[in-house]
Amino acid sequence: MENRQLTVTQVTEFIKMMIDGSPYLRSVSVSGEISNFNHHFASGHMYFTLKDDKAQLKCVMYRSQNLKLKIIPENGMKVICTGYISVYAQDGRYQLYVSDIINDGIGALYIEAERIRKMLEAKGIFDEKLKRPLPKYPDKIGVITSQTGAAVRDIINIATSRYPSCELIIYPAVVQGATALKTLTEGLLYFNDRQKTDVIIIGRGGGSIEDFQPFNTEEIAYAVRGSKVPVISAVGHETDFTICDFAADVRASTPSHAAELATPDGEALKTLFSAEKDRIVQRIKKKLSDNKNTIDKFASSRALSSYQNQINDRRQMIDAMSDKTADKFNIILLKRKKEFETAAAKLEAVSPLKVLSSGYAYIEKDGVPKSNAADFKKGDKIKVTMNDGAVVSTVDEVILNEK
Repeated sequence: MENRQLTVTQVTEFIKMMIDGSPYLRSVSVSGEISNFNHHFASGHMYFTLKDDKAQLKCVMYRSQNLKLKIIPENGMKVICTGYISVYAQDGRYQLYVSDIINDGIGALYIEAERIRKMLEAKGIFDEKLKRPLPKYPDKIGVITSQTGAAVRDIINIATSRYPSCELIIYPAVVQGATALKTLTEGLLYFNDRQKTDVIIIGRGGGSIEDFQPFNTEEIAYAVRGSKVPVISAVGHETDFTICDFAADVRASTPSHAAELATPDGEALKTLFSAEKDRIVQRIKKKLSDNKNTIDKFASSRALSSYQNQINDRRQMIDAMSDKTADKFNIILLKRKKEFETAAAKLEAVSPLKVLSSGYAYIEKDGVPKSNAADFKKGDKIKVTMNDGAVVSTVDEVILNEK
């Protein structure tokens, strides 16, 4: 074989070309233990080594990627790093360019979720052509989530404040654990078959990848995609992505965001309606004025002077039409006003301040609201908030109802 004389640069570039051209190394997940960790102060980049009992692999994670990390890497930590392999020509070494780091303890769940996602993506389950638009003015919104979590409170507060005339129907679901998947899919069936709604929100608040496991299944993807009603997925926080998110018609970054996506802004609608009403009234007035000018023009004509009575009749007809049109618009405006007043009354009825003014009190222990006597013991300091102020006192005795 002919011996070739090459420069160091040529050798390095050839090896880099071979490695970069390998589809096997374009996207890999590598497990190992972190050592020689260095978070560069000036650049913000992370440099470290992944090692096991037989080998080591140099790694780099740029600042733009590590800002999104949910863990703080440190020496001795067992992790799974995702990224691609390439050659750093200046040092003549290959290394892993890391895009994500997770604890090795949850690696199996992460890898399984990725396997399911790629399989469903290949089947076209996440195809954008399947996504349906959300209704602009929903009458009923179905919500599938825990009835005791912060997510449902956020959805209720935002949806009712933005669009009070809309009805929220809560399907209480288990959102983590062995029974979660069953209740989540049953909730989707409920809002498709038994309780018709215009849009469905399914989700939960933040958590770990273990908590999100029911939302990372093949079953939830097919249940969401099979819904006849548009579905908004709202699982976790902005940086959390699940298979349920990919399958849904719309992905919301948080449950609060889902409520905003599902409802129009009521105040903006009132402004828009008022402006549209003014435009319609002005167009009608102009049309009537033009018609009246035309009639007046014909009335002054010698040829039609003998038809003055007919012209007067036409004038009266136009005045009657004007009054009738104005009456119709007044009826519409009164109806809309009544709808908004009814919605406002509903919000007022459930106002915490109104409940306090009726003689009830709001009790906190250590800054946390409590609703059961079993939450207290003798000696506890409590804060009792009433309509006009608050009282701080100590529990002398706890009396529980007999079961």
